[in-house]
Parts: sequence; structure tokens; C-alpha cells
Amino acid sequence: MSEQNIQASGYLNVPAKTVTADGISYAYREMGPKGGVPVVFLIHLAGTMDNWDPRIIDPIAAKHHVITFSNRGVGASTGSVPDSIESMADDASTFIHALGYQKVDLFGFSLGGMIAQSLVLKHPSLVRKLVLAGTGPAGGEGIQKIIGTTYYDMLRATLTRQDPKEFLFFNRNAAGKPAARAFINRLKERTTNREAPIKLQAFQTQLKAIRRWGLSPSADLGVITQPALIANGDNDRMVPSVLSSDMHRRIPGSELVIYPDSGHGGIFQFHDRFVPAVLEFLGR
Repeated sequence: MSEQNIQASGYLNVPAKTVTADGISYAYREMGPKGGVPVVFLIHLAGTMDNWDPRIIDPIAAKHHVITFSNRGVGASTGSVPDSIESMADDASTFIHALGYQKVDLFGFSLGGMIAQSLVLKHPSLVRKLVLAGTGPAGGEGIQKIIGTTYYDMLRATLTRQDPKEFLFFNRNAAGKPAARAFINRLKERTTNREAPIKLQAFQTQLKAIRRWGLSPSADLGVITQPALIANGDNDRMVPSVLSSDMHRRIPGSELVIYPDSGHGGIFQFHDRFVPAVLEFLGR
């Protein structure tokens, strides 16, 4: 199938649906073959469904039933943003059950990876496999500094008229800058029925929840029995890369992939290497 045909039938054209549970209307999109265990994607800080890289979603959805959704109070989902990762995990569980699923695979990036960890610890029977990218554990050293890092890079982006993700997700070097621009351009491929950007108060609430996660007591990741694939770049400024190695040591039997000369968005910079690794992991 040519790239043009993939794009025509791909994530950028998937319509949004809604499902209501506990008085909240969750906006979601789904694509790919149904019948197996779906892969539920959990998005990053300030992200809506439009922030998923189609070069990751489309090839995974070619083989698996993929579901993306916006957290409570974000994008087209109603309600207000929870002030803790644990509450966000409860919402994700509520959303998954509202769709009628008893078992899912989780793909969590950044904030989404924190939600995935909380979800598997609170609702272990719901999760079959875990992909944890650009994320860190509760109590992870350095996570609490995320507010300062984020606002600093938002200021740098404003002064240079660039997207903050170019600074937050990618190294500012010969490899990172073009990868950043390519990623931002891919996010713009969807031109219709886009979600509204996150509101400032919701964004600030998410930031505080992440900081609280970083300052909270360490969780026992040794109880996680699900297969886990952990991935990051080697120079993550938002969630220190060393925390990926920490999670790998603590989650029994987990696998770790670290991409060279890349940052928080290493999986996007190296999507051509990351996607085959995910497909092999999920298909096992």
C-alpha cells in the first residue's frame, strides 16, 4: 500500500465517537481490525487525540485494534481534569469498561505512561501488556522539576515562534531539529474535525498531578506480572532517561529500548525502529 493510500485511510481521517460513563462523555477514535485485544493509547501532558504521531498509530492499527481517547476535561471529553494520576487511571478504567472491554493492552507515553502504571497497579486484571514510553515511576527523581522545564521551554518556543514540543521532545542539534520539524508537520496532517487545544487551567492541573506523582512514595512495581516494553531517548529533559532504566530493573521480565541522540520524543524520532519493536512485542 502506498504512503498516500495509507494516509487516506489512516488515523488522520478517523472520525471521533463518544461514550458516556459516570456522567462524563469521553471522546475517542478507533481503527484497525476488531476481535483481538485492543491497544488503548494514553496521551501526554496537554495532549489531545490529535497529538498522536500517525507514523506510530497507522502501522500498529494495520495489525491491531487501536483506540485513542481524550482524558476527562481534555479535548472533546467533558468534565474537569483530575488532580492526580490515580484519578486519571480510574477514568481510563471507566472509559475502557464503558466500551465493553475486559482486557486491553496499554500504550502510555509520558503522562500516559504514568496513568498506565497506576492503572495496571489498581486494575491488574484489565491489562494484558504494557508499552511505557518517555515516562517514569511514582517518586521518580527529577519528575518534580517538570513544571520549571515545561515553562522554560514554552518561553523559548514563544520567543522563536516554534511549537514547545520541538524543545521539550527533541534535542536541539543536527539530528533533533529536523526530527522535531518532521514530527510537528505530521501532527498537522489532520485538517478536519480536530479537537480544541487543552485549556490553560486543565494544563496547569495536569502539571501539578505529574509533580505530585514525582513527589509521591515509590510504588512496588515488582507486583506487575504483565509483559512490559519500556522505551525512551537517551537524553529526556522532561522525564529523566535514567528512570526508564529504573522501571526496567523493577518490573520483572520487562524489556528496555533506549534510542541514541534523542530526547523525550525518541519514539517519534525513531518511529521506523520503534514500531517494529512494538508490533513484535504485542504480537508475541
